Amino acid sequence: MKRMLLALPLLFALPAVAQQDRTDRGTFIESKNEFYDTLKAGSNAFKKKSEAPAKREFKLDFAGIKRPGSRSEFTTAWHTPPVSQGISGMCWCFSATSFYESEIRRLHGKEIKLSELYTVYWEYVEKAREYVRTRGVSAFAQGSEANAVPRIWKKYGIVPADAYTGLLPGQRFHDHDAMFEMMSAHLKSVKATNAWDEEAVARVITSILNTFLGTPPTQVALDGKSMTPREYLVNIVKLNLEDYVEVMSLMELPYDTKGELPVPDNWWHSQDYHNVSLPAFMKIVREAVRRGMSLAIGGDTSEPGYEGHAGMAIVPSFDIPSQLIDENARQHRFSNGTTGDDHGIHLIGYLERDGHDWYLIKDSGSGSRNNAHPGYYFYHDDFVKLKMLSYTVHRDAVKAAIPAFAK
Repeated sequence: MKRMLLALPLLFALPAVAQQDRTDRGTFIESKNEFYDTLKAGSNAFKKKSEAPAKREFKLDFAGIKRPGSRSEFTTAWHTPPVSQGISGMCWCFSATSFYESEIRRLHGKEIKLSELYTVYWEYVEKAREYVRTRGVSAFAQGSEANAVPRIWKKYGIVPADAYTGLLPGQRFHDHDAMFEMMSAHLKSVKATNAWDEEAVARVITSILNTFLGTPPTQVALDGKSMTPREYLVNIVKLNLEDYVEVMSLMELPYDTKGELPVPDNWWHSQDYHNVSLPAFMKIVREAVRRGMSLAIGGDTSEPGYEGHAGMAIVPSFDIPSQLIDENARQHRFSNGTTGDDHGIHLIGYLERDGHDWYLIKDSGSGSRNNAHPGYYFYHDDFVKLKMLSYTVHRDAVKAAIPAFAK
């Protein structure tokens, strides 16, 4: 999943109308994202570059949309405060790491902030190795999936956030564009010259990563004791990573079976996704949040009803009326490419209103920083139902929603 960079101006609210009575309209407004502009200004000043002007986009006119008033209205799981992913494609790691931090607190009562960049570092190394092993067929991009996080942890361990920030001295925000360009150029050169030496390529990639992110630690200190990242995972994090389940809902695969989420960021072709019907997909979400759990969730955010200044995501009636959203509408959009795997987020709470749920979303993307609740979005359940592709959740939530799953 990749970062969502664009957000647009909030339109002043008019008297609200009920969800089922809405007839929404769109409008053209100038693309604007003040927080991202701040990131780029700092980055461009460092790199002596200028930014191209933004374009206008067609978005929902949010006037009249009945919405939650504030975060305080939501029943919310414990979570660490939102952190910006900067100019990068690390949403998959920020959202999943936040999810596991919440799970540590829920299951063990410990409040721990973990390093996203440690996981990202080793994910790039693994991507480069697979690129070599497949002779350039495997995707090498900034995005990945939530289940890459436990996969990396099992192999490399994990460290606390203050042990590895991925930021150089004086650097306020992450900016991976130059680093990624350099790694991509090297891999293209490897492919052009058939220089398929996996260890040699890994050495070059780690050298680039060390230059831009710093060298990751091999030992961390805690309470006067030194431990490896793998020991930190086992002795401090203490999560049973086998207890976490990947769930998706696509008609192109048989329901109630496991298979591959067919998106480019699932670059290692994980087939660990439990494919369930759309009613089951939504039931698990509802069950999880009402049991005090959260979910690492991802899908499409390039929609007219998704807007940073409004701080919300909703399906406009001019796209599809609420009562017509079903598995066919969902599959149709995935099959024709209008639903993509854009962004990873952390679903942390809910508010039931007018027969629907609104979900509180913790978001590391820049667009979420431009509203009255910086770092968060309010997602209507219709948006999750139509546009979110998959999520990670504790298996207890799946068992509660689908008793047959326990068998």
